[in-house]
Amino acid sequence: MLIKLTHAHIIGTVIAYLIGVCLVPLVISFSKKEGLVDVPNERKIHTKPISRIGGVAIWASTMLTFLCLVFMSYYPSGNLLSGILLGGSLMFLLGLVDDIYNLDAKFKLFLQISIATLVYLLGVQINNVPFIGNIGIFSYPITLLWIVGISNALNFIDGVDGLAGSVVTVNAVTLAIIAVAMTPPNPISALIGFILAGSMLAFLTYNFNPAKIFMGDSGALFSGFLLATISITGVMKAATLAILLPFLVLAVPIMDITFSSLRRIAKGKSPFVADAEHIHHKLLHAGFSQKKTVMILTSVAIIAGALASLFMGSATIKHYFMYIIAIVIVMLLLNFIKVLTKK
Repeated sequence: MLIKLTHAHIIGTVIAYLIGVCLVPLVISFSKKEGLVDVPNERKIHTKPISRIGGVAIWASTMLTFLCLVFMSYYPSGNLLSGILLGGSLMFLLGLVDDIYNLDAKFKLFLQISIATLVYLLGVQINNVPFIGNIGIFSYPITLLWIVGISNALNFIDGVDGLAGSVVTVNAVTLAIIAVAMTPPNPISALIGFILAGSMLAFLTYNFNPAKIFMGDSGALFSGFLLATISITGVMKAATLAILLPFLVLAVPIMDITFSSLRRIAKGKSPFVADAEHIHHKLLHAGFSQKKTVMILTSVAIIAGALASLFMGSATIKHYFMYIIAIVIVMLLLNFIKVLTKK
């Protein structure tokens, strides 16, 4: 039986969650046996070793969901889908190797640029900007800057239990809704967004404070890459000011990576050297708990998404709030259940 696309969005989200919620405990168990854990230090806020390869579950649940949709007689073929899934998988593998072997930052950046170049050659490109039109040869460097920048931006905000996962979930749903509201719509980009949201909710089930697992570079780079590419294919293909909406939707990670990079450069340091001065660190130093820090920055992401949806019209903002309210309720329930089980 052929599943209609709107049904596939919902079914894909549910399948991704169910697969992910089963995979995460297996990843936690495996990583503890193999010593693939994040050890506390002066820059980190957790106090005991925690699994650092949550990206394995996020990537696997996303990919297996696409496979399930194929078996259910819905083949999610679409323009640029193969390039996004291939590039996302390569970015995941890069992050996984980094989680295990701690790669040199410059070498990792080189590989990220290589992956982004491959995806660019497969058609994921930013070709137009407002007031200018076609940007010609500048398409390549701008596309690379966006993909590599957003991929790393998610890695930058992954410093508080539940923060990166919550922001990714909100951003993915927002970009998905905008993608189907565009003219013409891009249902494939929306499908990727909804599936990513389902996978991330499964991860959050075990990542809310106190976390049992971290997404690591593998999860952050994979998630950031998907957000960057579906924003290009689902929104930036428009020839209007709407192509600027991803900057608003992804406000939280963009602000953090921008200020962090400028701050490090101003101090004469490499922008790739980690520190403890990100936005979430400043909120923690101001006296906010981890949960309140996540609530504040997730609220900023929700407000930014609402503004972007409002730009698309009343129908879009209505659907946005419907989906976001549902997502927030699920997050609260997961958090509440975790508190009860802990007791």
